[in-house]
Amino acid sequence: MKSKSILITGAGGFIGKRLVAKAITLGYKVIGLESNSASAEEVEHEFGIDVILGSIANKEIRTMALKKVSIVINTVAVMKESGDIDEFRKINVEATYQLADEAKKAGAKVFLQLSSVMVYGFHYPPFVPENGPLDGTGSAYAQTKIEGEHALLPLNQPPKFGVIILRPGDVYGPGSEPWVIRPLKVMDKGLFALPSGGEGMMNLTYVDNLADAVFLAIDKKVFGEIINITDGKAITWKEYFMDLARIAQRPLPKSLPYAVAKTLVAISSPFFKLFQGESPLSPEGIDFIMRPHPVSTEKSKRLLNFVPKVSYKEGLDRTEEWLHKNNFKVGMPQSQK
Repeated sequence: MKSKSILITGAGGFIGKRLVAKAITLGYKVIGLESNSASAEEVEHEFGIDVILGSIANKEIRTMALKKVSIVINTVAVMKESGDIDEFRKINVEATYQLADEAKKAGAKVFLQLSSVMVYGFHYPPFVPENGPLDGTGSAYAQTKIEGEHALLPLNQPPKFGVIILRPGDVYGPGSEPWVIRPLKVMDKGLFALPSGGEGMMNLTYVDNLADAVFLAIDKKVFGEIINITDGKAITWKEYFMDLARIAQRPLPKSLPYAVAKTLVAISSPFFKLFQGESPLSPEGIDFIMRPHPVSTEKSKRLLNFVPKVSYKEGLDRTEEWLHKNNFKVGMPQSQK
């Protein structure tokens, strides 16, 4: 496989860029697909690869991107905490299925989809396995990720065409929008507080560990499988956000009762949208970090022999180094950095 061409969608994103770097290291010929022009230019400049500018929802763009490609890794998704489910479904289900179906018809051999542990919802049992109950209630993102998985699996037809679905946990590291940049923006506004003391559990996943798991899954040809990918480390959101505040030199987060935190966010969100654009907080986000249990990682160990190489400490150290390079002013406009 390593001599083959590989298409990585969302190549300019936080996860996509790490996958591009890993694929190049492993000797793949990489083609990127990116909908943001600035991100596309950045990836082309940094890695010297061809990046097609456009959306996976565009048939002409899909046709162009899939020429002479053996492997497709799809990272693209609508990932907001809330919104019209039809907006989510257009990308997370319909365009994702079309990309995979057309990849199969174009002669690709592997389609790897990044799903999410969010498919288990907010209230799943401890160490839920991949065949555990799925629940999209209250989350358009989770619901459409479930639908996307169900749409893709019937395309699995090895050895002609293999579908692999990975469910990453909470992916953090340098440049992570949900778990580094956005929390720091909220801290800078003086609005950050931990609901119920941050007692919920984080499915910690360092971005480079996820990249390792992606290529292990391709190499081991685990076609037709759905696999949870996390670092397997049990850590509360309080521990993580306290550490993030410390390395970013922000005041340590305070705590609010769950009901108070959710009410305040629900009240403040419309004002953010009115005066400052999209709110960095949402009631769904509060529920997200209240999840009480980690997910199971036994299948990743059994099928992939997956052992995370980057420890939590090293992951934080790398994130801190990235923050230093950005002068800690993650939430500031570019002109003020």
